[in-house]
Order: sequence, then structure tokens, then C-alpha cells
Amino acid sequence: MLLQQFYLKCLAHASYVIADEASGVAAVVDPQRDIDQYLAFAEEHHLRIAHVFLTHLHADFIAGHLELRDRVGARIYLGRKAEVEYAHVPLADGQVVEIGNSVRVQARETPGHTPESISLVVFDRTKSETVPQAVLTGDTLFIGDVGRPDLMAAPGASAADLAVQLYASLHDVLLALPDSTLVYPAHGAGSLCGRALSQETSSTIGEQRRSNYALQPMTRERFVTVVTADQPDAPPYFAYDAAMNAKERSTLDEALERELAPLTLDAVLSAREQGAHILDTRDPVEFAAAHLKGSINVGLGGQYATWAGTVLDRDRSVVLIAEPGAERESAVRLGRIGFDRVIGFLDGGLSAAEPHPELIATTERLSPQVTAARLGGSSPALLIDVRADSEREVNGIPGSLHIPLNHLRERLGEIPRDRPLVLHCAGGYRSSIAASLLQREGFEHVAELAGGITAWEANQLPTTG
Repeated sequence: MLLQQFYLKCLAHASYVIADEASGVAAVVDPQRDIDQYLAFAEEHHLRIAHVFLTHLHADFIAGHLELRDRVGARIYLGRKAEVEYAHVPLADGQVVEIGNSVRVQARETPGHTPESISLVVFDRTKSETVPQAVLTGDTLFIGDVGRPDLMAAPGASAADLAVQLYASLHDVLLALPDSTLVYPAHGAGSLCGRALSQETSSTIGEQRRSNYALQPMTRERFVTVVTADQPDAPPYFAYDAAMNAKERSTLDEALERELAPLTLDAVLSAREQGAHILDTRDPVEFAAAHLKGSINVGLGGQYATWAGTVLDRDRSVVLIAEPGAERESAVRLGRIGFDRVIGFLDGGLSAAEPHPELIATTERLSPQVTAARLGGSSPALLIDVRADSEREVNGIPGSLHIPLNHLRERLGEIPRDRPLVLHCAGGYRSSIAASLLQREGFEHVAELAGGITAWEANQLPTTG
């Protein structure tokens, strides 16, 4: 048996290829929307991808099941409770799918994160017919955490109701597996599908039984309280992606055929006037040095898709400004979360606007010492902390206003327009996004604390805790 994990760091997403090497039959589990890596892996190992499984209808990315169906004819499998528009095989609890001659995949219903969630228990029949080799847990069990039950909560099934189902799925199904069973989840640290995921991307049932806080002995009632408390805000695109994963939709190949058109500067300016987002995907330092007025910076070097999906309106067109050669990556990573309305990119990048300095803006990036000086005096700047609530609880800069980045647009009315502003986050990635949003909204005196609170503390300047 061959079991290969593919880890997509920017979405903290793990997908898998399971194969019977003797027969050359393979399955892909929870694929990302751009599927070329699975096809390349299959070609390298002389495999035919015949099956594609979704452990549930994912909310944080568009899965590549339709892409695999259309490109290689793979059959789609989901839990029997999934309601979708496309043809698929519904899997009931205990139902088995044979992958070639030596690999057996048994579906187990594990609702809780979503009502239709399943886990896939994998048997390598060359080693044992009865002892499982691994379990692919989707978003039910993570390394160090469990799936949050509030994302798909609805009037008919509250977060508490789903948490009760999650408790049963964990204790009656997954923890009933042998301790030696390898655990392969769909996400790692950084995913918003859980709260405290480990940096590790695999483990065993035994190790999780010992170390996972949510699997420690506790009553069902206590478990419900623990797993429903203090969950982070879900980005607005989550509900859209979950719905799109149930639909017969355009594939990523079809979307990219429409998207990657080089545009003149005049065409970009015209699109901006018609309401298109101008998304600059360069590094925050480069963006601060010079950028097209009205553009939003979400750099490819960070959690690009998550933050683009948070601060952009999905129903508005997008024009990209990228480093030459990075245009396709910028579009593909938007497509992974279903943002398919990219109408093109500025041909030649920002250099196309150099003959027109009146179109260019900059953002000051201040050292900690200069920032501290500007916070004092007779006309002090206002420092705005755009980190998450959990980060702010650990430390902060005295006198700063806390507005998490994902709430910035809705709280613009709290920010004075007649006072200099300095924005900060942990290291400078999110503050660049925030600064670009404020500049687009007409705030004139906007600067950033270079290096964020990390640089502030390194210079031994005061913090609160």
C-alpha cells in the first residue's frame, strides 16, 4: 500500500493519495482544487486515479473532486448524509471500497464537525485483514484538537447538538480503533476549522488519546462546553465554499481560462472605476515603497487565500498586480477558495504605472523608536492593533486601539480621520493589509510599525499583558 500526504501550507490543508501499487489503482482524499500534483504523482508511480473521497463538504476551500472526475474519470464518494448536485456514491457506516487488490477503505460515519462527516479507515491487506493501518479523519479529529462544531450550525442543528454528535464520533468510533492506528487529518496548525491544532500533521490514536485535550476523560456535557467556547471567527467565504462543494460548478481549469488576461494600465484603471478590487500580491515591504492608489495588499508570502477571502467582496471582480511571473499563482490560490472573478492582471506589474507618479501611493514603515516618539507629544498618533483577540490577551502596546483585521471594515467609524494612524500586528503582514484598506477608504495619514509588536518587544519598549 502507498499512502502519501500532500500538505498545502497556506491553507493548512492535508490531502492524500492511497494506492495499491500492485494493480496501480489509486484514490485521492480531500483534494485541493488544483489537481496537477496528484496527476504528476500518479504518473510517476504508474497509478490510475479511479476514486476521489470527500470526508465532508469543506468550508475553507473548494475541493478538487469535480476536477478529478472531469480530468481522469474518478468516481466521487461522500457520506450518505451529504446532499449534492453531482453524481456520487453515498457511503453508509461500515461500507467498504476496495482499492485494487490489497487496500480496503471502510467508511465510518463521524458527524459533529458537519452532519455528513465520515472518516476513512484504511486496511493494508498484505499486513492484516482486521487491524487498520490508518484512519483519515477529515475535520473530525485533528492532531492536538478536534473539529469545531459551530461552522455548520443551523436552526435544525445547533453547535451544541453537533458537539454531542462529535463526542459520540470520537469516543464510540475513532477511540475504539487500536492505539497503533495512524491518524491523518485534513488540516494542521493555522486552519480555522479548529482552535488549537498542532504543527504535526500525523499521529496515532494512542498518542492522541494521551495528549489531545479534547479526548481527556470528561463528561459529554463538559466536552460540549469545551469545544463550543472561544472559537475564532470564521471568514465570510466559509459558508460559500461549503455550498459550492455541494454544487455542480465550473472547474478551476475553466475559471483560469477566463482569468489570466494581461491588461493595460488604462484597462486596470477603468476596472477600478467600475468597482473591481485591485489586489496587489507583492511583499508588504515592496507594497509600502510604491503601489497603485486604491489597491489592497495581500502578499503571497502569508496566509494569502484566507486573508484575501476575508477582506475582499466575493461578488466584485478582481484585477491582480503581482511580481512578473507570479500572476498565475495569485489567481490559482484565489481559485482554491472559489474566488473566480479575476478579470486579469496589470501587464508588466507596477512598473507599468511608473510614468504616472500621480497614480502611485506609499505607506510609511516606522521603526519602533520612531513609532514610540510619534505616540507622544502634543499631536500623538493613534496606534491600532489589528491582531486577533487571543493575541491581544497575551500582550499589547499601552494606549493602542484594538480592532482585529477581520472586523476592520465594519468598524471604520471608530477610527478618527483627523489624526495620524500607525497600524501594527505581530510582524507586519496583516498591518499592511489593514493600511491598504484604510488608504483605499480615504484615510490620509497611515503608517505601519515595521516588524510589528515583535520588533517593539525586541527593542524593550513597554507592553501590557
